Amino acid sequence: MRLPSLLRRQSPTSTRRRRRSTGLRTALAAVLAAVPATLLLSVSVSGAAVEPAGLDDPAKKEIAMRLVSSAENSSLDWRAQFDYIEDIGDGRGYTAGIIGFCSGTHDMLELVEYYTAQEPDNPLAPYLPALRAVDGSDSHEGLDPGFTDAWVRAAQTPEFQAAQEHERDRVYFDPSVSRAKRDGLRELGQFAYYDAIVMHGASGFAAIRADARRHARTPADGGDETRYLHAFLDARVKEMKKEPAHEDTSRVDTAQRVFLNNGNLRLNAPLTWHVYGDRFHIERDPAPSVRD
Repeated sequence: MRLPSLLRRQSPTSTRRRRRSTGLRTALAAVLAAVPATLLLSVSVSGAAVEPAGLDDPAKKEIAMRLVSSAENSSLDWRAQFDYIEDIGDGRGYTAGIIGFCSGTHDMLELVEYYTAQEPDNPLAPYLPALRAVDGSDSHEGLDPGFTDAWVRAAQTPEFQAAQEHERDRVYFDPSVSRAKRDGLRELGQFAYYDAIVMHGASGFAAIRADARRHARTPADGGDETRYLHAFLDARVKEMKKEPAHEDTSRVDTAQRVFLNNGNLRLNAPLTWHVYGDRFHIERDPAPSVRD
C-alpha cells in the first residue's frame, strides 16, 4: 500500500568517544550510578546524545510486526501472510506478502528481482517482464491468470520468505527506524515512523514528518518527545484522510495514540489496542518468531 518513491537505507552516524583517564572514569562511574537509568538514555560519556533504544531489538521488532499485521491483515500472525495476495481496489494493483508489496508501486518488482537474483529458477521469474510493464499502474496485464498462484507457490519456500523479510527491512524498516533514532525517538516513535512508511511510502512519510516538524520540535532538536509524537500522529491522520482507502484512522487513533497517551514511549508490553473495531492484545514482550 505504498507510493512509488522509496527511501534508501541509511545508517545511524556513529559517535567517536574520547579515551579518558582511569581516575576520571572511576569518578564518573560513581556519579552515573546515582543517576536514574531513564536519564542515561540521553547522556553519554562524551557528553553527546546516545542513540535511543531500538525497535530493531528482536523482541521489539516482533511487536512491531504484530502491530502492523493487526492493521494490514487483522491478525497478529504476520508469518501467515507470506502467501497473501489480492487486489484490494486501491489503485495499486496486487497487494501481497508480509508488508503489502504492490505491483503498482515498484516494491513488488524490486522484491521479485531480488528473489530471482538469489533463486533464478522460481515461479515468479517468468512474470518479471509483466511486472516491469505494469509498474506505476493498477493493471494486471500479463499477470493474470497465473501470477497469484505463482506467488502462493513461491511463498511456501524459505527462500521467498527470506526475500520478503530482506526487502521489508531494506526498504521500510531499517530506514524508518534509523530516521527515528536520529530524531531522538524511542521505540514508540520508531514504530510510528515505520507504520507511516509502510502505508504512505517514503514520499508520504517525508511529507508527514515535515508537517509534524512545523508544529513541534523533535527530541534531537531539543523538543519534547510526547509533544512531537502527537504532532506526528496528527499529521499522519490528516494524510490518511486524503485517500478513501485509508480514511479509517483507527490504526493511529485507537492504537498508537493510546500507547502515547499512556506514556508508553518504550512500547512495552502488555499492549492492548483496537484496529477496525477488532481488539488485539500482547501480554508480554514476545520471543521473536522464526521461519519453520
